[in-house]
Amino acid sequence: MIDALTAAVESAPIKRKAKSKSPTARSLEHLRKLGYTADVTERWIPKINVRKDLFGFIDILAINETEVLAVQATGEQNSGNVSARVTKIAEHENYPLVCKHMRIVVHGWRKNAAGRWTLREVEL
Repeated sequence: MIDALTAAVESAPIKRKAKSKSPTARSLEHLRKLGYTADVTERWIPKINVRKDLFGFIDILAINETEVLAVQATGEQNSGNVSARVTKIAEHENYPLVCKHMRIVVHGWRKNAAGRWTLREVEL
């Protein structure tokens, strides 16, 4: 009996948890549904293992007929992620120049009580 049970457990396929989309991927999808042409601007620098954002804080650049939109995307494990990103951007040396030419928003993604992803958008 134990051998049969062990064999059944060992032969059962391993269920892997589906990998969730990144906050950047969720924002890209959202922006494209709104009619923006959008693309990722952050890049990975392998020699020093660092991710670098455009102008120090832009993950996504999106355009439509009337505006240029700069987006910083984050997942909200706690409610402080979005406010921390807003502070980071507002204090960045490039912020004054960038905000003269484009609208800047932070996208905070989190799951609600029903398990659905919701967006909190904060404009600077």
